[in-house]
Amino acid sequence: MSNTQTSSAGFGRIWPWLLWALVIIGVDQITKQIILTHYQLGDWTPVTSFFNIVRAHNTGAAFSFLADGSGWQRWFFVGIGVIATVLIVWQLRKNPNEKVFCLSLSSILGGAIGNVVDRLQHGYVVDFLDFFWGRSHFPAFNVADMAITLGAVLLILDEILRARRARNQA
Repeated sequence: MSNTQTSSAGFGRIWPWLLWALVIIGVDQITKQIILTHYQLGDWTPVTSFFNIVRAHNTGAAFSFLADGSGWQRWFFVGIGVIATVLIVWQLRKNPNEKVFCLSLSSILGGAIGNVVDRLQHGYVVDFLDFFWGRSHFPAFNVADMAITLGAVLLILDEILRARRARNQA
């Protein structure tokens, strides 16, 4: 088999994982567009005694890390997103049959790209899910953040399962 055929065969096997990432990007962007259309910055709607829908803008990363920067962080986080995308696609091509691993990576991929799209379009990430207890609020987040978190949890689970299999084979 030539290198071209090998490359296209490897790429073809990752289509389900790329499709999952595209679903995440789509759901993420649709939900954010709904928030941008119907809410002004700071608007909120109570849903339960511990959950609101809000419109928040995050110029930083998780938990508003580096949000107080002068704008450089926008391009820094876009760069990290691009590098992560390249590395994840490379890993998906290398390991397309590792289901939990690929699901975790494609979830992270979809979430990372969803947030990069926001940074490129708006200069900030649109967050809208606000959970709280009393007066203590967890930082608002979005579908992309949920996908990244799911991916991280699955990545840890995959490593635990790999270690268990290796120990059982030894």
